[in-house]
Amino acid sequence: MMINYLLPIIAVIIGFVVVYFLKLDNQRNIKILLAFSGGFLLAITIFNLLPEIFEHSIHSTNSKYIGLFVLFGILFQIFLEYFSKGAEHGHVHSHDRQKKFPWLLFFSLSIHAFLEGFPIHKTHGLLAGIIIHKIPVAIILATFLLRSAISKPNTFIFMLLFAIATPLGSFVSENFAIITHYYTEIVALVIGIFLHISTTILFESSEGHRFNLAKFTAIISAIAIAYFI
Repeated sequence: MMINYLLPIIAVIIGFVVVYFLKLDNQRNIKILLAFSGGFLLAITIFNLLPEIFEHSIHSTNSKYIGLFVLFGILFQIFLEYFSKGAEHGHVHSHDRQKKFPWLLFFSLSIHAFLEGFPIHKTHGLLAGIIIHKIPVAIILATFLLRSAISKPNTFIFMLLFAIATPLGSFVSENFAIITHYYTEIVALVIGIFLHISTTILFESSEGHRFNLAKFTAIISAIAIAYFI
């Protein structure tokens, strides 16, 4: 469906517009939105992605073999975060006057976004989870890029390429036979990536181990919505 390609792009555009035109970057609201997105992504992964992939593995391969790819996905995301500095779950740290195009940040985020597009067409509710996740990440990225000394054309290019990475992953997943052959393994890797990102967001939502009612409510609401989708 064309909407599966368009909505992830629209989510990034929304995040960029919020920062560029509306000048809205309230950190408290962004953290609550991140907490909601983390809870939703984790719930979709547990309720939908995990059962689907392990049910499929029963008929095709050993479930422990699939578990290895889930673990590899977690480790792979940890590796990507050495370059993205945790932008996937709400952190971008750099010098305020950075002038060079942040290639390492771009490639690590693009790989992550590309892979998350693979299961969209086949997993119910995942598209909503990715959209909810992309909006706060796009806000944080846009805020970082616009506050740096990176030129506006390069900022636009960065955000545009980041926006199309997920639809590109969906397109490759749908149209290349070799991807279909290894679909189970790739999605298991994506599950590991989602597990790492979502749990990191949730752990970070309790800063200093203090109870935050707004964030806790956002997480519980997200899980409830994901359950009934």
